Order: sequence, then structure tokens, then C-alpha cells
Amino acid sequence: MDETALTVAARMGRLGTETAFEVLARAKALEAQGRSIVNLGIGQPDFATPGHIVEAAAKALADGHHGYTPAQGIPELRRAISADLHRRHGVTVDPAQVLVVPGGKVTMFFAITMFGEPGAEIIYPNPGFPIYESVIRFSGATPVPLPLREATGFALTADDVLARITPRTRLLILNSPANPTGGVVPKAEIDKLVAGLARHPHVAIMSDEIYGEMVYDGAEAISLLTYPEIADRLILLDGFSKTYAMTGWRLGYGVWPKALLPHAERLAVNSHSCVNAAAQWAGIAALEGPREPALHMVEAFAERRGRIVAALNRLPGVSCVMPGGAFYVFPNISGTGLDSRTLQARLLDEAGIATIAGTSFGAEGEGYLRLSYAASLEAIDEAVKRFGDFLARAAG
Repeated sequence: MDETALTVAARMGRLGTETAFEVLARAKALEAQGRSIVNLGIGQPDFATPGHIVEAAAKALADGHHGYTPAQGIPELRRAISADLHRRHGVTVDPAQVLVVPGGKVTMFFAITMFGEPGAEIIYPNPGFPIYESVIRFSGATPVPLPLREATGFALTADDVLARITPRTRLLILNSPANPTGGVVPKAEIDKLVAGLARHPHVAIMSDEIYGEMVYDGAEAISLLTYPEIADRLILLDGFSKTYAMTGWRLGYGVWPKALLPHAERLAVNSHSCVNAAAQWAGIAALEGPREPALHMVEAFAERRGRIVAALNRLPGVSCVMPGGAFYVFPNISGTGLDSRTLQARLLDEAGIATIAGTSFGAEGEGYLRLSYAASLEAIDEAVKRFGDFLARAAG
């Protein structure tokens, strides 16, 4: 068959990717060649899924949970999610508004697909999770970047957001705590933003709160669920990958306004039908089981955060603000004289350190790298040592 005779839809050319997986593949290839690689690239906890969660999945399989489930998710899990949101935020969420999906990306894909079309505008954080911009472009909508700046700890300001809203704005994407920066938006800014959004009732909001349980130094991850005045246009994105070290289980959920839930459920039926049955029962065990494993993980991340920030700030040409949440640092590397993409490539090929260029998260990321501290203290120390040795060689 002549492949040149095939014509794919033009929109496929607008679909981006997630560089973290490309870097992971390159790192694995180098390891297969015998190279020693310290991977601070992929955003994945280095902890195993807690045993009680694994056991719940095994029991579900042994009990015969092998078939399709409702597209919206099993009622038991949706009730457990509702109870967990009440525990965390003091809000009452109707389980009928919860849509269980295979991972966090699905909720953002559904929300952007639902509102994105030619002529529409969608505001998204920059630097931000790369799939936001990718799917916005894929939908045909115009991406409107919301610059996040080091001077504010990479937290958005309400004035910046509100200034970008036009009559064409359909959707506003927020992410706090944030990937790739670890920035956390203060409550005062969220209060101001929600008050300002009252002047723009045509704008839906998708709040990506996947890192909501990973905050440090007394910082508070404010859920937009706690603002009833926007409940009729708020889509919450959350899931199990980060909090419970369940990245490979592909289990997430969205909380949808009642008017939008039928559209989201139809998208689910048309795409993935339903979520893996055993994974859903594992999700119940995660939410209802002991919290110590999740708390221990965050304590470990807090220690690693302090270690890596202090070490990076000792490197020549590098400075790093202390992130308030998630498990990433976003150091400024402009003083090294290398652009982000070049430094990413050379650190991997010459020093054996997997990192992600800031430009992988948008144009505002130039001059920065993302490093994940979801790695052991030993790995962090070795990575920063190699980084320093690389900079010394490059300067010499």
C-alpha cells in the first residue's frame, strides 16, 4: 500500500505531544546501551501503589468484576469520591455529577472538545501542562496563553486572567498546584478572580486540581468547588495518579455541572465506553482506606523539595524559587548561557540527567527547566552533582 496516498485530517497537524514521554523513551534507550541515567523528567511518584489498593483490585477480579460498568462509573466509587471531596473541602457534591474516566487527561480533553471550535477562545496557563494547548489547537479554538511569572511564584493573578477574557472566551483553564512550576494560587487571588468572573457568565471554568493534596509549608490548595457562585459552570478535574501513586492504573474523574454532564457522558460512551472495573474498586480502597501512605509520600516530597531547591541555588547560573505544591521545581537557567531545549538535550546526552525543557510547557518556559523531585534523595543528590560537573565543563 502506498502510504503517500493516505490523507489524514488537517487537524492532526495541530495536535502536540507531551515531551516528558519522549524524554523517558530516550532515557530508557540510553540505559539499554549501558548508560547511567538519573531520571528527573517524568512526573510520576517513585512509590509503589499502597498494598491495600492493590489487594482491592485483586479481590475485585476474584469476585468476578470483569465486565462493562456504567459509562459514568460504578455508583460505589462515585459515592466515595463525593465523600472524599466533602472530607477535603467541606462541600456537598452529588455523586450523579461525577464522571469517572481513565486518567486526568480525559476530563481536560472532554472539556476542551466541548467548548473548543473555530472562533472560540480558550485561556490556559503558560507555562502549563502541554496537553492544554495541544487540544485547544486540535479543537480549532484559539489558545490564549496566561503568562505565569517567577516573580509571583508562578501563581496567576486575577487581573491577568480577567484582562484576557473577551466575548469569544468559552473556557478558562486553571491549575493549582501547578505543573510544571509547583505554583500555588493564594486564596485572595482566587476570591478576586471568582468575583470578577461574575461579569463574564459566558465563560466556563475547568479547574485542574490533580495535585491538590500535595502542598507544603502551610500552603493551602483552594478548590474552586468551594465557590457556589460558579458551580453551574465549573468542571473539576481530579484523579488518583499522583496522590495514591496510581499513574499506571489510569483512573481519574471530573465533577461536572448538571447541564454539562450529559455531554460529557456521551463523549465517554463514544470514546472509552467505561473505565476498567477492577481499577474502580481499587479507587474505592484508595479513598476509604488508610491515609498514612499518601501522607508519608507528601512528607518525603517535602524533604526532597528542600534538598533540591537548596542544591540548585548553589549552581552557577541557576536560581530556583521554592514551589508551594506538586513535586516539581522550575529553576531559571538563563544564567548558564544555554537555551532550555539545548540544555535538556545536553544534560541527558552528556551528563545522564533526564529533565524537561521549560519550552515544552509553552513559550513562557524559555530560560527554565522542569525537574521532578519524585525521586530518591540519593538520585536528587547525584543529579545535581552531575549538573554542576556539566556546567563546570561547559564553562571550562
